[in-house]
Amino acid sequence: MQKEPLGRATKALRKEDRRKAILDVAERSFFSRGFAETSMSAIAAECGGSKTTLWNHFPSKEALFYAFLDEQIGLFEESLDQALNATEDVEVALGRFARLFLAKIVTPKSCALRRLIGTERQRFPNLAQAFYERGPARARRRLHRYVDAQMAAGRLRAGSPELAARQFFALCQAGTFADMIWHGGDDPSFDIDAEADVAVESFMRIWGPPA
Repeated sequence: MQKEPLGRATKALRKEDRRKAILDVAERSFFSRGFAETSMSAIAAECGGSKTTLWNHFPSKEALFYAFLDEQIGLFEESLDQALNATEDVEVALGRFARLFLAKIVTPKSCALRRLIGTERQRFPNLAQAFYERGPARARRRLHRYVDAQMAAGRLRAGSPELAARQFFALCQAGTFADMIWHGGDDPSFDIDAEADVAVESFMRIWGPPA
């Protein structure tokens, strides 16, 4: 009676380990070869298993790519949620949000992902749409809800929360971020704190409450 649950748990753990191993191989392949040149057969061979095992986890290359996106974005989304404390000073919350956002998007892996999407979007528009919905759109909706609540509470000037959210993201990326996207995501002059502070200060000049 006691062995059966243990057996199921062990099987589930091995399945999860196998899935993670497949995603690790897929990540290397997508970044080095791109989506078009990545094949399920090559991934199965590198994982050391059969294509049947791979298909059991991911029924198509698109499904594998979507899982790869979720792996890249998931924990980051949770941290953004935690940054926006509705009861905290607006500038403090936005500053923490901006720092988390910038720290994530300037990593070499994030820059490589954006370049990958930019390269493949013409041939595979569904991939670009999936990236947008899983990443930028989710983050903007989170900020949208926060800004809407702060406007309702009088802590920000009344207006369009959607426009305000868009502008804040644009301000966060208005510094050296654009250059880093195309130069490997490694710029020693990039100062996250300074970039975040400028973004928040500029945003509050636009959307801060009336004096």
